[in-house]
Amino acid sequence: MQAIHTAALGMKTQQTRIDNIANNIANINTAGFKSSTVNFKDALYTLIDNPDGTDSEASNLLRGSGVLTASIATDFSDGTINFTGQVLDFAIRCDGFFMISGADGERYYTRNGSFAVSHEGQNNYLVTNDGYYVLNRNGERINLPGDISSVSATEDGVLYSGDGWSSSLGIVSFTNPDGLMSAGGSRYQATEVSGEATALRDFSVIQGALENSNVDLIKELTLLLRTQRAYSFASSALRTADSMEELANNIH
Repeated sequence: MQAIHTAALGMKTQQTRIDNIANNIANINTAGFKSSTVNFKDALYTLIDNPDGTDSEASNLLRGSGVLTASIATDFSDGTINFTGQVLDFAIRCDGFFMISGADGERYYTRNGSFAVSHEGQNNYLVTNDGYYVLNRNGERINLPGDISSVSATEDGVLYSGDGWSSSLGIVSFTNPDGLMSAGGSRYQATEVSGEATALRDFSVIQGALENSNVDLIKELTLLLRTQRAYSFASSALRTADSMEELANNIH
């Protein structure tokens, strides 16, 4: 039964990798998307006595119990810059994130600077394409002026218009960005591992541009072929182990 269990674990972990690759490829055209990779670890090993009669631990044989998913790591390397010419498109050249929040006030962070306007009564809030409010440096919603076409941005994230209106883009960094938890849609949440968000000082904002996804299609397709082969090997091992168990049962 151990062989069946080990083979099944192999198939399960390879399926997790396939799902992750599919997610990366599906978001290859999503602005600000960061690719991720699946890391594996060995399951528990069992010591087996060496047939040569020695009884020291160093001379014992090890029987593995399969492989498990250890973690899914996000690659936060920069994507290329795509100049769109749109007034409310922004790209960050640094390791920072835009601060955004949901309607319930829950705080998120994103690299996707493709923004729009939400008209709510007398207010024109700057929002992401999926409706999350973009926050300023004080963590407040950005209320845009009536004439959106007049909005300009400086490299340090200050927004202003000709009628005297001004605001800012809240851009933050983390001590350990690898510890951020994915919340879907190119959004992340802070965790104890990532540390709290802190205001970023050294950065550059480009208006009328977006950061492309950092997904490497060739790399993902190559990894997909390797993963499918590994899944096939594990599947063959499972069928073989099942056949052996069936034969053993029939003998009894």
